[in-house]
Amino acid sequence: MQFPRIDNATARRLFLQAHLLSDPPAGAAKGAALADLIHRLGFVQVDSVNTMARAHDLILWSRKPSYQPQSLRWVNDRGRATFEHWTHDAAIIPTAFFPYWRVKFARDHARLAAKWNDWHGSAFHAEIDTVRDHVTRHGAVCSADMGGRAEKSTGWWDWHPSKTALEYLWRSGELAVTRRQGFRKYYDLTERVIPPEALNARPTEAETIDWACRAALDRLGFATSGELAAFWDLIRPAEARDWVDAALARGEVEWVEIASVDGAGRKVVVWPETRERLADLPEPPGRIRILSPFDPALRDRKRAERLFGFNYRIEIFVPEALRKYGYYVFPILEGDRLVGRVDVAANRDTGCLHVRALWPERGQRWGKGRQARLEAELDRIRPLARCDRVTFAQDWLQDAR
Repeated sequence: MQFPRIDNATARRLFLQAHLLSDPPAGAAKGAALADLIHRLGFVQVDSVNTMARAHDLILWSRKPSYQPQSLRWVNDRGRATFEHWTHDAAIIPTAFFPYWRVKFARDHARLAAKWNDWHGSAFHAEIDTVRDHVTRHGAVCSADMGGRAEKSTGWWDWHPSKTALEYLWRSGELAVTRRQGFRKYYDLTERVIPPEALNARPTEAETIDWACRAALDRLGFATSGELAAFWDLIRPAEARDWVDAALARGEVEWVEIASVDGAGRKVVVWPETRERLADLPEPPGRIRILSPFDPALRDRKRAERLFGFNYRIEIFVPEALRKYGYYVFPILEGDRLVGRVDVAANRDTGCLHVRALWPERGQRWGKGRQARLEAELDRIRPLARCDRVTFAQDWLQDAR
């Protein structure tokens, strides 16, 4: 069966608009404006690596360069407009969405109990009541309050049983992250953290599945059922498939074919009104943007390669001798194309934001105009990286690979 086809250039513009990368990078980024930005994105992944800036900070900054990290702490820790929990990874999520996470809490309660027996050992089960009672009596705690590393370390994920119990109670919804100090999480009873209107709402499982699919399609622009399920990581792929089938039968969504960069087609669903406005999609700004490796537009590496021809992975766990690029490189977006990747790090002792290497994508020439746009972006990003100047290593510009 033939479906309406969306060419690759239009698909890229639609996708970037859905991820707020077609909007001019300007405007307020604190308080209600920041909460609205996170709501429009759906969530912001949290990551501890701070090579240039933490992932969540760079994701927000790349949309609103007036953003400052302390604004997120106010929105989350004091304003309670967001809460911290798990999508595919740890993330900052709008508090209005909290009721839908109850499905995840219930499913993770059983799943993690079995999985963590193999990962962390079964001793944490005996600590659950102790940890729960401690938090109830004493209030917010961090993991250091509940014990250190295991006596015999066999890897990064060796946790003391009390620390494991604390994380288990958080993942299963009994505890919530009330604040961070530095990057350390402090946990309290969920009812002390989540505002009553979100805490007391109880959507059914069917309502959660419907919301998860609709809200994911709003934020992706187009998707397969698998991509709808993976967006929040709240529901099962089979549940998303059933939702798509029912929505198609009701005429609420329709099939289209999205052209990949190599011309191949892929069948996805869209809202009918989305296809009606394709001719009016804005061109993304022509300026260069340095994106987080965990930017939501790049989270699905296979989709990024199909849509942009950008084969990307983080080589943290690749032995140095086998790395194609640097340990932690940042994608470079220009207009509607990913034109390269840059290895840049902040040395906060010297105040220097240092470019160690940059690899243009194949077919992308790195001329004077593009270099000027890169330097302008690096100069804009200096305050976020807490640096006062930009430097380049000798022979920093590499050949495309």
